[in-house]
Amino acid sequence: MHPGDADLIIRCLAGDTEAYGALVKRYQGAVYATAFYYVGRYGAAEDVSQETFWSAYRNLRSLQEHGKFGPWLRGIATRTAANWLRKNLVRVRQETPLPHRRTLSIEDVRRGPDVVLSAAEQYDQVHDAIDVLPDRYRLPVVLRYMQELSYEEIARFTGDTPDEIRAILHRAVSQLREILAQKATLEVDVPWRRAGK
Repeated sequence: MHPGDADLIIRCLAGDTEAYGALVKRYQGAVYATAFYYVGRYGAAEDVSQETFWSAYRNLRSLQEHGKFGPWLRGIATRTAANWLRKNLVRVRQETPLPHRRTLSIEDVRRGPDVVLSAAEQYDQVHDAIDVLPDRYRLPVVLRYMQELSYEEIARFTGDTPDEIRAILHRAVSQLREILAQKATLEVDVPWRRAGK
């Protein structure tokens, strides 16, 4: 059985740096996804993630409820990303953002360039549709379908219950289908419904 966040924080406050390493490992995917969601750049998301964990470590004693580390950390990640954007807004507006990172599988290569291009276009369309979702839905969608976090991991990070996350994702997927259907650019039989972890 893995120790809970509260146990790890107590150990960390007692000087156990490995305990904080376990917290970083537990939340690094969620923090990175949050950072990338806001700043939209890979390197910047890595910088924001690193600063988030460093800030959380420095301020760990201020956390009143040790069991709510995830939502507290999410707040730090959001503020850190917002600060990064404020400092870099002029430069960001002048840059051309990189396309969303997508790796090619062996199956993609075997299918040929036309199929790969079509899949890449669909991938971009889904990303554009996610950007149209209400704020409340976007981060859970990114955490679930891009970072492939479980409902429990997302709930631990956002402070919602796993059932609330399921409901949010159900509504978000319905809205995504509507958005994509309205654009009439993608067959909406997207493999969103995977078995829950």
